[in-house]
Amino acid sequence: MKRIIRYFLQGLLYLGPLAVTIYIIIEAFNFIDGLLEDYISYVFGYKMPGLGLLIILIFLTLLGYLGQTILASPFKLILKKFILRIPPINLIYSSLSDLFSAIVGKERKFTRPVLVKIQEHTDLERIGFITEDELEEFGVGDKVAVYFPFSYAISGELMIVPKKNITKLNIPASVALKFIVSGGITEIGSRQ
Repeated sequence: MKRIIRYFLQGLLYLGPLAVTIYIIIEAFNFIDGLLEDYISYVFGYKMPGLGLLIILIFLTLLGYLGQTILASPFKLILKKFILRIPPINLIYSSLSDLFSAIVGKERKFTRPVLVKIQEHTDLERIGFITEDELEEFGVGDKVAVYFPFSYAISGELMIVPKKNITKLNIPASVALKFIVSGGITEIGSRQ
């Protein structure tokens, strides 16, 4: 009986991550497709699965293209100036804009994984990403800004640490991020 339970748990271990991944993809598809479901069924007279997702993807791609052209630049400047004049919205907008730019934009910041010694008299270390090398504006020229993502979350914390506590890691940033987010259970060498 113990052997059957062990085989069952082993099968669950093999199938679990795949099933959860497929479930998340299906739910995301249904959610995005459902955003336009009523409108599409009204226009065409019947439901067309996948058309909502296709329309959203085309719309976002077109929006991205227009955002890069000369036609959209004046509009972006006017909108940005307007948003930056409103203090609470300015803070939220600029923070989110910087975050998205750091993750997927031209100015990617999470590209330099490091190992940071947290306290001088212990061997406690954390994996993070250097986001800023120069901190003279803060009066701490011998330190760098390191972002530490949390495991199983999309949040993290920023710490200012002495440069002497930094050890650069010779691994791709994506591997370091996957290792952190998984809580350290992802095998670095075999699966990427």
